Formats: sequence, structure tokens, C-alpha cells
Amino acid sequence: MKKVKYRHLTSRFMLLSVAFFISFSLSIFAQDEASADASGDQQEQAEDSGEPSDDAGASDLGDPDNGKSIFNSQCAACHKPYSDGIGPALNGVTVRHNMEWIHAWIKNSSALIAEGDPDAVAIYEEYNKTAMPPFPGLSDSDINDILAYVEQPKPEPKTVETAGGGEAGASGSGGGVSVNVILGILVFVLVMLLAVLFLVNKTLRNFAEASGVTVPEKTKGKPIWKAFVENQFLLLVTSVVILLGVGYFAYGFLMQVGVDQGYQPIQPIHYSHRIHAGDNEIDCKYCHSSARTSKHSGIPSLNVCMNCHETISEVSPETATEEYSKEFYDGEIAKLYDAVGWEPSERTYSGEEKPVKWVRIHNLPDFAYFNHSQHVSVAGVSCQHCHGPIQEMEVVYQDAPLTMGWCINCHRETNVKMQGNEYYEKIHEELSKKYGVEELTVAQMGGLECAKCHY
Repeated sequence: MKKVKYRHLTSRFMLLSVAFFISFSLSIFAQDEASADASGDQQEQAEDSGEPSDDAGASDLGDPDNGKSIFNSQCAACHKPYSDGIGPALNGVTVRHNMEWIHAWIKNSSALIAEGDPDAVAIYEEYNKTAMPPFPGLSDSDINDILAYVEQPKPEPKTVETAGGGEAGASGSGGGVSVNVILGILVFVLVMLLAVLFLVNKTLRNFAEASGVTVPEKTKGKPIWKAFVENQFLLLVTSVVILLGVGYFAYGFLMQVGVDQGYQPIQPIHYSHRIHAGDNEIDCKYCHSSARTSKHSGIPSLNVCMNCHETISEVSPETATEEYSKEFYDGEIAKLYDAVGWEPSERTYSGEEKPVKWVRIHNLPDFAYFNHSQHVSVAGVSCQHCHGPIQEMEVVYQDAPLTMGWCINCHRETNVKMQGNEYYEKIHEELSKKYGVEELTVAQMGGLECAKCHY
């Protein structure tokens, strides 16, 4: 038998590779722990330093939480903490005026103006001689709470931190072994196993060759495609399966023509139903008022938007999300002002209006008739029944398929509301005897007739 040279070379190479990989992994762990310890030391130093926070001066005035509640109910219609509204921005007011003057101004600004107080007269003249209503019911403590709220530093905008960087990355690495390191170890082990199998196979072939053992070669059989073609039964079954599959997918594709479920276009001005209908609980029919009395729900005019946004030029910091920042929402309100020609600084309309080209989302074919008032006012169907959880949508999409089958199923499953309608009560009395039921569905009252929806 021939000697196989360098028989220990493979094992030595593998041992060196494993040792190098382990040392590399330990260095990564040491770096992670060092960075985590450094960040922890910095945090402890910041906590132990005892430095006062930026809002310490504001907290000395009163309770900012109570002040926020009073501000939102009494002052938010005309004032904003960090920008001008109908009145001036309130942040920094304790620096511009003394506390005695502020209390007198809030309780009765007209009296100060009548006395000729120069600061009071200047503010009155600067803001178009708009008189501030008196608030004699506010106590000194309430006013101090309001001042404590408005004197807080302006909150920084939310920043989205990446998974591998910033504080999020540091905190994630301190919790245990990194996922990337674990995946790297698994990949390395698999590569090493493949290398071992390859080397074992090669070594065995070398031993066989050195021992004079002949390794039999595999005989080539008939190609699989040729065997398949010669089998007529398999050809027939395959043809039938292919025809059925093509017919199934072709039918499914044709049935989706004109069905826009999930359609979610981008509008020229971003309007968040999550904020308006969800957080602020504005009734859908406040903006889509014609849904009560008309076939169409209607697109609200920008005047409806300006009913609120004449005094709301920016959103609160709490409204922002990781995807949509406060600056983004404020920019969309600025687009609204540009479209209607509103000058927020002067609180006047310029008269230069620009049309907003809204993109329609829900669109029925012309041969289908649907009346919003019949469903909303008569049947009492909620908007969410057809439009989905609209109060949760940041960007509106078509939730329901709005197909003929979807409408018919609703007519078959929905009972007609009889309360307060003598006409329906009379029909219900006759038809309930005919069908032998206690409550009638829309279908049993003619809701499946073709002329109901096609005219």
C-alpha cells in the first residue's frame, strides 16, 4: 500500500481555522461589552451629576400637567406655546413680562388697554386689535400652572433609530449574543462540514486507488424526459392538469378585472383619517355631510378644513409617528394654506386659490346604482361596514371588494330595521307571514331585484 503524504495537513488546517474564528468572536464580544460598559458609565455619570433639567424653571411656576389641561380648554383656540396664532406665542412670556402684569392681563386685558398700559396697547395694536376675552375665573395658581406648561422647552422631533446603530444598537448588544454572530457561526460550521465531507471523499478515493480497488462508474440510464414522452398515460394526466390549472388561473384573473380592493393612492395633500376620525373622533359625516341626503358622500370643500385649521397650523409633538414626523404634518397643513390662499401670519385670505386634485379611491361602475343616503340615513349602516376601519387608516385604501357578490351577500344577511317606520312595519307584517320569519332581510324585501342596482 502506498503512503498518503501530508495526512495530517487537513486536520491541522481545520484546527487553525477554528482557533482563528474563536479568537475573532471573542474580540467582537469584548468590544460589545466595552461599548455597553462605556454607555452605562456615561449614563451613571449623567444621573449622579445632579445637574438641573431644562424645564426646572418651568416646574417652579406650577404644575405643567394641570396647566396643559387648562391651556387646551381655555387658551388653545387663540394661542400656541411655540408659534403665533390669533395671539402671540406664549413660550418665553415670563421673560418678556413680569408675573404681576401677566396675571392682570389674563384676568382682564381690556382694563389694561383702557388704562393705557404701553405693553398692553402694543400687543393690542400688533394683533389687529383683537381683544382677548377676560378670564376672571382663573386663580393665580391656575395661571401659574398654565405658565409652567407653556414655558417648557420645545420638544425635539422624534428620530427613527436604525436597528444596528445609535442607542438601540447599543442596548440590543448588551442583552446577549448578537444574532449576526450566531448566524456567522452556523454558516462557518456548515462550510466546515462541507469541506470535511469533500476531504473525506477525496481521502477514501485516494486509499482505494492506492489499494488497487476499482471504483465502479455509474451507468447512464434513459433520460427522464424521454421516459416521460414514451409514457402515454403520464402525458394524458399532465395535459389534463395543465388545462385545469390554466382555466382556474384564467378565471381568477378575469374575475379580478375592475376589482380595486387594496387600492391606496397617494393624495396631493396628506390627510390622516387616523388623526381626524380616530384620535380626535370627528364624525365622518361632518366632512362628508352629503352622505346623509344624497346619492354621493361628496368630497368636502377646503372651507370645511379651514373651520378648524384657521387656528391649527401645526400638530402636537405627540401626534408624530416613526413614519410621519411633526415637520411632515406641519408641511401638509402649509399645503392646505397655500391652496386656499390663507396667510397665517396676517390671518387673512389672499384670494389666490389653487384647486386640489384629489384621487378617487372608491369607484363603482357606471351601470351600478348606489345611494349613500338610503344606506346611511334609512338603513343606519356605519361607514366602517363598507369602508373598513377608516379611523385607523393613515393613508386610506379600499377595504372591501365592492363586487356584485359582496353586495348581494350583505342584502341576504342584513335584517331591515323597522323601528319608527310605519311603511316598513306594514310590509313586515305581510311578508313575515309569507316567509314564516320574525325579521326580514333586505333580500326578502326585494333587495335582490336587478332594477334595485341596475337602471
